[in-house]
Amino acid sequence: MSNRRGHVPMRTCLGCGAIDAQSALLRVVRTAEGTLGLDPKRRAGGRGGYLHPRAECWAGFARRKGPVRAFRAAVDRPTRAALIAELQGRAQGE
Repeated sequence: MSNRRGHVPMRTCLGCGAIDAQSALLRVVRTAEGTLGLDPKRRAGGRGGYLHPRAECWAGFARRKGPVRAFRAAVDRPTRAALIAELQGRAQGE
């Protein structure tokens, strides 16, 4: 039996591709309807991915082409743009 004490879950940012501690990233969920939304409590169902809380990573995610492996689906640009707008609104509200 392994000792899990001190284990830090690591995740890859969908924007920059850097690996970081899960706690340093924002979780994004793809719903069954195909929309993207934030999951601040990290408990929502659906396929999820992670982004750093930085505008550069958000922009990188918005520019990406093709399917997003974390979501196991292609996410169109308007859906990505809506998520980025939500992230920017939250960042300005802080």
